[in-house]
Amino acid sequence: MSAALDATQLLHSFGTIRALDGVSIRVAKGQALAIVGESGSGKTTLLRCFNRLVEPQHGSVHVQGADVRSLNPVALRRRIGYVPQTGGLLPHWTVQRNVALVPTLIHHAAPDEAAAHALDLVGLPVADYGARFPHELSGGQRQRVALARALAVQQAIVLLDEPFGALDAISRSALHEVFSRLRSELGFTAVLVTHDLAESARLAESIVVMRAGRIEQTGSIEELQRNPATPYVELLIAQAVRSASALIGRT
Repeated sequence: MSAALDATQLLHSFGTIRALDGVSIRVAKGQALAIVGESGSGKTTLLRCFNRLVEPQHGSVHVQGADVRSLNPVALRRRIGYVPQTGGLLPHWTVQRNVALVPTLIHHAAPDEAAAHALDLVGLPVADYGARFPHELSGGQRQRVALARALAVQQAIVLLDEPFGALDAISRSALHEVFSRLRSELGFTAVLVTHDLAESARLAESIVVMRAGRIEQTGSIEELQRNPATPYVELLIAQAVRSASALIGRT
């Protein structure tokens, strides 16, 4: 399959901290890829290279075959959906206006209709939620709005930076189902940053494990379980199994 996203030999430092140390990944069109790692592993830095929120000091980044350095960063960000951890909604705007932001900026013929359709996709009918403000929503509802905004103009690529991490277990599970359904229906390419290996196994076909700015292993959850490439990957698998066993033991 053709690549929607390509990063080759990325190097990037923040002061004396090497955030990316020779990182290369390829995301096929329509694929969901999860980037897993502890805090400071470089996973968010890598994600933000694709929409030019981070400009790597060395290496190349391509989006749908085009070198991102040749693209206007503002136009690039409008064509790529982005869901930050906190949702990033404008607090003084209504839900519908938040979702209509990108359609308005790209001069869509009917931005409010595009927003209403996106809200319907995530289970928040505009008649019930469109006039509300972000503070009037639950955490799970705010993240649904953020996901709707990321898909408001049928973006072919969506980047998600730990979008479910701050939610309670029930809200997180519900958002997982919404995300999986939308990917099945719309077929967009997704890159998900998470610290949760179980979440990545549920939502992505391929997993990239990062540590200290480097990739430890790339593969499906089955490949990681069957043949962990490093002690760190083995530790992540063992921790995920222990967590699952503890949860089962409490039920």
